[in-house]
Amino acid sequence: MSWAEIESEAELRDLLGEVMPRAATKERVRLHERDRQWLAASPFCLIATSDDQGNCDVSPKGDPAGFVHVIDDATIAIPDRPGNRRADGFLNILKNPHVGLIFLIPGRNETLRINGRARLVREAPFFDELIVKGHRPHLALVVEIEQIFFHCAKAFLRSGLWKPDTWGDGGLPSHARLVKDVQKVEETVEELESYYGETYAKKLYAS
Repeated sequence: MSWAEIESEAELRDLLGEVMPRAATKERVRLHERDRQWLAASPFCLIATSDDQGNCDVSPKGDPAGFVHVIDDATIAIPDRPGNRRADGFLNILKNPHVGLIFLIPGRNETLRINGRARLVREAPFFDELIVKGHRPHLALVVEIEQIFFHCAKAFLRSGLWKPDTWGDGGLPSHARLVKDVQKVEETVEELESYYGETYAKKLYAS
């Protein structure tokens, strides 16, 4: 069977239909008080970026709930924490400032989406408000909001994401085993198990 590919907006609209009225009117450009409440309760977000050639990346960011700093009604800041130093998303932003963010709250099936323009800031007065477990970030992602809206619950309801009885690892091996299988690393599986073991969580804010 041959593939039937969609190649125009007209074809797409013919298949999907027109935008539902509530979906068409939900976009905003400034934070509402409800948006601020959501950000204050969210411990996790996904940041989508692309470089000037269109190569994409999505990076997760997590901290205690309320880790996102609201600068004003049109600007937020997301602190960076110690990681693997690949900086894929940050390198993209240096070439293309456009970002897409999704903020989650565990147990809630809706998400808050923010699209805007980002810049990398290495120092600002608000950094003192971003300290977690003694760690003051050396970098923050500042996003100027261009579009913000709440996204409906359908994807989470279909996936049963927050329902423990749907959880499972699909028979996948440990992360250490995965790393050993898919990467060229010198460490043994046992050494990797030790690295990703109990002490791993204790080093989350260590540079």
